[in-house]
Amino acid sequence: MLRSLYSGISGMRGFQTKLDVIGNNIANVNTVGFKASRVMFQDVLSQRLSGATAPEEGERGGRNPQQVGLGSGISSIDTLHYEGSPQTTGVGTDLYINGDGYFAVQDGADGEILLTRAGNFTIDSVGFLVTSDGMFVLDSGGAQIQLGAEVQSFSIAANGNIITVDGDGGIEELGPIGLVTVANPMGMEKVGGTRFRVTGNANPDGAIEFKEPGVDGAGLLIAGRLEMSNVELTSEFTEMIIAQRGFQANSRIITTSDEILQEVVNLKR
Repeated sequence: MLRSLYSGISGMRGFQTKLDVIGNNIANVNTVGFKASRVMFQDVLSQRLSGATAPEEGERGGRNPQQVGLGSGISSIDTLHYEGSPQTTGVGTDLYINGDGYFAVQDGADGEILLTRAGNFTIDSVGFLVTSDGMFVLDSGGAQIQLGAEVQSFSIAANGNIITVDGDGGIEELGPIGLVTVANPMGMEKVGGTRFRVTGNANPDGAIEFKEPGVDGAGLLIAGRLEMSNVELTSEFTEMIIAQRGFQANSRIITTSDEILQEVVNLKR
């Protein structure tokens, strides 16, 4: 009887976590480069009431084991790294990766290198290509990208090269902007700001290998576009209904178990 109480509690905890993940997905439905998450469940240990027996020829047949489950738990919270839809902005420093690969950004020369799909970059007052919160965008050699002081205009090609024009009409190529591919994107850790940390389960030993756009599946760049969130509201609201009903059903299990316990207590009257 008490098993049902604890099974209901475990179910309510799991669906509460699922609602937390859904809420975060919906909150970021318009966040550039955001990757949605999902919750996967699994059953926990089962209590064995009787074991299996093998058949004895001419004597008796075999019997299956009898087990009572003890509730559910969360097996994983996966980050879904499929591409979001592109949105045309017309801003020259907005970049969209048409394929696999991530931009590499760094907070200071000695800071940790993080990956992102959010390409809403800007040029700061001294010519560095940076993210909206000031982190440096790195080139294919892992170095910061800085435009010259005399640059009057520039454009970013599909191969990541930054073509600049100075006041005298001189043309120079910088970059290319570096991209990083990941063997197991789900193995990366979210660190906020739509950025990810490479772990040992994402790449061997957490290694970061820079590539040029268009090389080894890294994808080409499209200037003037941004990758939007890959959250699908129809799916999220459907999962929200399932989670809500699951939470209600587990709470009813607890209520019913409590009523039965009350009946047992009342036997003394």
